Amino acid sequence: MDAAELAPARYARVLADLSRINALTLAARPTLGFLDRVRARGIGDRPWRILDVGFGSGDMLARIARWGDRRGVALDLVGVDLNPKSAPIAEARLGERARLVTGDYRDLAGQGWDIILSSLVTHHMSAAERTTFLRFMEAESARGWLINDLHRQRLPFAGYPLLATLALVDPIVRRDGQLSVGRSFRRAEWQAMLADALPESAGAVRIFRSFPYRLCVERIR
Repeated sequence: MDAAELAPARYARVLADLSRINALTLAARPTLGFLDRVRARGIGDRPWRILDVGFGSGDMLARIARWGDRRGVALDLVGVDLNPKSAPIAEARLGERARLVTGDYRDLAGQGWDIILSSLVTHHMSAAERTTFLRFMEAESARGWLINDLHRQRLPFAGYPLLATLALVDPIVRRDGQLSVGRSFRRAEWQAMLADALPESAGAVRIFRSFPYRLCVERIR
């Protein structure tokens, strides 16, 4: 779906279909739960600066904005995505609720982030890229960070094509979704990655499952 030759109109349809799949599979649930746990430690006296890495259609940022409204937490939301076709789609959804950046998340180091988030991003990275990302989040987030990703298991791998077919999504979403399940991780694999990337703080990181078939990595300070 990130192929440069993919026309903007079809890319928009692909992101819309992916948003529908995310809604059906409760994708925002672990992220909002993480924010509730951070909030339980105190809101503070200034807006939370939150960075969403790989914002796509902006649906996660929109859910976070509504969460902040309901919980009375002021938010300064920023999203970064490598694909320049994502920004117009997310802007139409978010309006002025978030600032969107096209480029590399590493260029946003040193900007006082409270929380760094990603959803369905880490399984697209190489091993070296994941190590760099884990170290970036650990170094740059004052309140904590969350990786919201898939759990590699046989049932979702085999069953996703049926869900995608019933949801009438674009063939790209059907194909890439199953590939994503196959490229995602299990708990022991995350434990090994954390031990390698963050040897001094891996013990403070929690790995947890979220229904259905999400495996998330959480650090709260």
